[in-house]
Amino acid sequence: MSLVTEFNDYRSRMNEKIMAADNKVIKRFFNLDTNTYQAGALDVKTKEIVGLACSMVLRCDDCIKYHLGKCYEEKLTDAEVYEVFAIANLIGGSIVIPHFRRAVEYWEALKEEAATPAPPHAEHAAE
Repeated sequence: MSLVTEFNDYRSRMNEKIMAADNKVIKRFFNLDTNTYQAGALDVKTKEIVGLACSMVLRCDDCIKYHLGKCYEEKLTDAEVYEVFAIANLIGGSIVIPHFRRAVEYWEALKEEAATPAPPHAEHAAE
């Protein structure tokens, strides 16, 4: 299982479990997070760039992966992502470097997964 698939599957599975607890405060917090990253005065791409930089400075690997995935969906280039990495390293200092390494690994995995053709569907297996 790829790094990207493993992260996304785990996140989805745990979010389902958390939401099934039906806690009003938790649901409202998750909704606030979702709404914060929707387009507003800032577009989604800009918000994801900010989220990525902040996550790196705060050293949250899961947050970094999440925002890298969103940055990939927003079609950030390598050059744009590396500028975010540079800002985060400058602001956060050398303690960010291990998270930077894992961020680069995950960014590469996102690109590799997108470049890998999907396996044939079961209905085509006999062909």
